Amino acid sequence: MKEVSVTGKIWISKNFNPEKVNFLKDNFNLSEILSKLLAIRNIRLEDINLFLNPKIKNLLPNPFVLKDMEKAVNRTIKAIEGNEKIGIFGDYDVDGATSTAILGNYFTEIKKDVEIYIPDRKKEGYGPSKIGFEKLISYGSKLIFTVDCGTLSFEIIEFYQKKNIDILVLDHHQSEIKLPSAFSIVNPNRFDDNSKLNYLCAAGVCFMFLIALNKKLRENEWFKKNNLPEPNLINYLDLVSLGTVCDVVPLIGLNRAIVSQGLEVMKKKNNLGLKTLKNICGIENHITPYHLGYVLGPRINAGGRVGKCSHGANLFLNKNSKAVFQIAKELNDYNNERKLIENEMIKKIDDKIKIDISDPVIILSGHNWHGGIIGIIASRLKDKYNKPAIIISVENGIGRASARSILGFDIGSIIISAVNLKILKKGGGHKMAGGFTIEENNIEKFKDFINKKFSKIKKSFKENNNLFFDCKISPSALNEKFFNEINILSPFGSGNPEPKFIIEDLKLIKSSIVGEKHIKSIFSAPDGSTFKSVTFNAVKSNLESYLMDKNLNKLNIFGKLSLNEWKGEKNVEFIIDDISVNKIINYSVPSSNG
Repeated sequence: MKEVSVTGKIWISKNFNPEKVNFLKDNFNLSEILSKLLAIRNIRLEDINLFLNPKIKNLLPNPFVLKDMEKAVNRTIKAIEGNEKIGIFGDYDVDGATSTAILGNYFTEIKKDVEIYIPDRKKEGYGPSKIGFEKLISYGSKLIFTVDCGTLSFEIIEFYQKKNIDILVLDHHQSEIKLPSAFSIVNPNRFDDNSKLNYLCAAGVCFMFLIALNKKLRENEWFKKNNLPEPNLINYLDLVSLGTVCDVVPLIGLNRAIVSQGLEVMKKKNNLGLKTLKNICGIENHITPYHLGYVLGPRINAGGRVGKCSHGANLFLNKNSKAVFQIAKELNDYNNERKLIENEMIKKIDDKIKIDISDPVIILSGHNWHGGIIGIIASRLKDKYNKPAIIISVENGIGRASARSILGFDIGSIIISAVNLKILKKGGGHKMAGGFTIEENNIEKFKDFINKKFSKIKKSFKENNNLFFDCKISPSALNEKFFNEINILSPFGSGNPEPKFIIEDLKLIKSSIVGEKHIKSIFSAPDGSTFKSVTFNAVKSNLESYLMDKNLNKLNIFGKLSLNEWKGEKNVEFIIDDISVNKIINYSVPSSNG
């Protein structure tokens, strides 16, 4: 019988090649721990230097490898030279807001007239809308970009293309084999694209577009002819990295360089909106991917969820300090409101809705649930039950849904399949997330459809009830030197997970609840030393009773290191993910599973 943690997880040591560790130590002048972590990640020897020193210039492919890039650039140059009004239709999430702002700021910098439109989530839903297109056309736009949307917008794009409105799609969502009749569709996830850049988010695609556009304008001597300085596109990496982290795309290849250099650009505080929001959030130190994903991102998204959908894009576009401060303040207020609504909805689900944990996919529906919150709820349920989760809010017979998935279950392609079969009205997404619209009387039919899909892939799909750790450490490793050493592998995120560690044989000295749902603890090691830890969202979880029981000895903890900076002082803490009171079994598996 296998011994498991208090949450029912099995802790498994990631596998690695000891010979590779020794090779890395000897040939790259790396420490034991750094060599081991690189060996676990199975980084090819020829890519080690690029991984340790990710630079845009070393990883940037020719942007014209993207399908339709040439067409999109040439049409844009025609608009620039002809002084056409340019319209940008963006999405209301972080990726959409940053994509919109990247293009908008670029066109403004080269003195071109541009108008943006962000749809109202509740009134218009996701993707290009007639209201939005008509608004942009009324401003004089005959060239309209759709960013972070448009790949599946067949009817509306065809309608306006027939009206001689040229639509350029810059997107990354999964496509069907058939594509809308847009003037161009630049999307590394279209079926006929061979760029191998399918890991980019929309902000990354927009960045590639600007590189291509800038290159063509330079070659045409447009900047020289118009007596304008050429924009330094590196300055846009702060927004590109924000979109990349918040859209949870893999931090591999070019994305890794984007985020790494983007964090450096943020230090310069070029973007007024980003700087202002950072100040309002009380971020005093250098910004990290954690700040992007868990502090700034939720506030920008809050505009689209419970407030003004255009606030995210306008935060990054507006140059008036008073106006920007007001937008940032409102986004912060919206986020607080979002938390209240979220807590109420979770309580409603916990109290009134029974979740059948035997179901392979969790699908819940209810009338008039807040449409801006259902994505977060789906994410919470996905994390709690380790299963794909779909939340549907029904209003006037129509359900609008958000879906979140787990590794091995491609929810985006399943949604597209259901659209093609007319089970869903419309929808799309990625492997890990998606959304759709459905008639209420088709919800049960969709449940049957998705469960059958699951059954077909069940043999190759493995539910992950394991937690993978990189290595065991002693409490003495909880110091700034060790933290900085492993941080050389940052930025961490999807595709490059933060190293996880185990500390064994501990005694709990003291614990206290902070912020209503978190628990701070002090542990002592066998050598008598003590250290601090934090367990987030531990209250009312399986971990709470163990963290509050001072009589327990020989606890083992699983988690990661965090550098806590306060008023100039730095302390390394251990962030607990899981606890075991049993002997750890080192089941070894290939590192690719970690």
